[in-house]
Amino acid sequence: MSAAVKARKPVAIIGILSMIAGLVLIIAGGVVWGVITSQLKAEEITVSAVTEENPGALAGKPVAGPFTAFAQANAINEHALAGSGGLTYAELGAKVTELKAAGTDANAEEIEELTAQRATVMNGSFLRASLFTSVVSYGVSALVMGLGVMFILIGWSLRELSVTKTAVKVAEEKVAVNA
Repeated sequence: MSAAVKARKPVAIIGILSMIAGLVLIIAGGVVWGVITSQLKAEEITVSAVTEENPGALAGKPVAGPFTAFAQANAINEHALAGSGGLTYAELGAKVTELKAAGTDANAEEIEELTAQRATVMNGSFLRASLFTSVVSYGVSALVMGLGVMFILIGWSLRELSVTKTAVKVAEEKVAVNA
């Protein structure tokens, strides 16, 4: 066996291993994508309209993918802010703290109302975070599948390089034939 053939054998092995790894990555990414989708569908969530005037393009569709999950997270944010008069969780907390510091009993009803609004905004934030987690998971799955395709292409290229005759090998064969 010539030195050129021996030198190309590791390249061929790495090429085959890269293609196998690529196939595993594509399958793993697809399985995770499917699990995320099935879990979102099992929750039977429907994308809410953001507002009556501007419901959003995905309003009324079931949450079953990254775009509908993102749309529902945005709708939840709009609804939570509308229910709290545009105040965020932190702003509501600051307002409650300010009213408690004033120390009058006249503020008790307002403190109770703001505390209830704060709980609603907090639940909305938790729901949004869960939906954004699924959106990120879809992105990671797509990345893994894309890397799988790249691994296959790189492996295929390495395999092709390992079996292709080099110019030196062709020249050596011509010299051997002419000798």
